[in-house]
Amino acid sequence: MPRAAASRSRCTSPPTAEAGAAMNGIPLLLVEDDANVAGTLVKRLAEEGFEVTHAASVRAAREALEAGRFKAAVLDVGLPDGSGFEVAQYLREASPSTAMLFLTAYGTPADRIHGLELGADDYMTKPFEFRELVLRIQNMLRRAGDIAARDATLKGPVRIGIATVDFDRFTAESGGTIHRLTHKECAVLKLLLEKAGRAVTRDEILNHAWAPDEFPTERTVDNFILRLRRLVERNPSRPETILSIRGVGYQLGRNA
Repeated sequence: MPRAAASRSRCTSPPTAEAGAAMNGIPLLLVEDDANVAGTLVKRLAEEGFEVTHAASVRAAREALEAGRFKAAVLDVGLPDGSGFEVAQYLREASPSTAMLFLTAYGTPADRIHGLELGADDYMTKPFEFRELVLRIQNMLRRAGDIAARDATLKGPVRIGIATVDFDRFTAESGGTIHRLTHKECAVLKLLLEKAGRAVTRDEILNHAWAPDEFPTERTVDNFILRLRRLVERNPSRPETILSIRGVGYQLGRNA
C-alpha cells in the first residue's frame, strides 16, 4: 500500500463525508486524506462486509460522527486541516464505545503512545498489509463485543472508592468532575469488580485489556493502576480502594 505521507490526494477534500458502496454492513468510519489509499480501502473494506463512510479531513470526520454511529474507526494522523489525534479526542467523547485504530505513516514511539493514551484500541503504521488491517479491526470488534457482553451484568452507575463509574457512558465522576474513561480503563475496572474478593494478577490484567502486539509489560499495568487510583482514591499514595498485593497484582478493597 502507498504511504499517505508520500502521495496526497489530487482532488479537493470534500467538506462532508462520503459513504462507501457496502450497505447494511458493519458501520466503519475511515479518516484518510490520500485519495488513492482511501479509494482502495473503501472498496476492499466493503468487500469484507463493512459499510464505510470516508472522511478526508478533521471537519468531515466531525460531521460524520455528528450524523451517525460507527462500530469502528480507522484514522490517519496527518490531515489537511489538523490531526487525526483531534478526531480521536472528539470520537472518544461522541462515541466512547467505537473501536478505534490508527493507520498512519506517523510511527514513532511517541506517536504510538499518544494515540493509545487518547483511547485507541490499536495502532498500525504504513506501509501495511490489508489482511492484517482487517484482522486487527475484527479483533477490536470482538474485544468490544466481549466488553458489551460483560456490561449486561454491570448496568447503571457503580460506586468504586470516591468515584461513581458509569460503564454505559464511559464516565467516572469524582470530586464534582466527570472524567471520560477509555476502553481499557473500563475493562480493567470491570475485571477488578468481577474478581472482587481475590487478587487479580498482572498477567490477567494484561491479557484482559491489552493486545499482544501492543507489547505491554507488568510495568504497563502498574502505571495504568496509578492512573486509575487518581480517579477513585482519596489519597492515591495511600490507596484504600485498589490495593497492591505484593508479588501478585491488585485487588479491590472493602470500601470499593
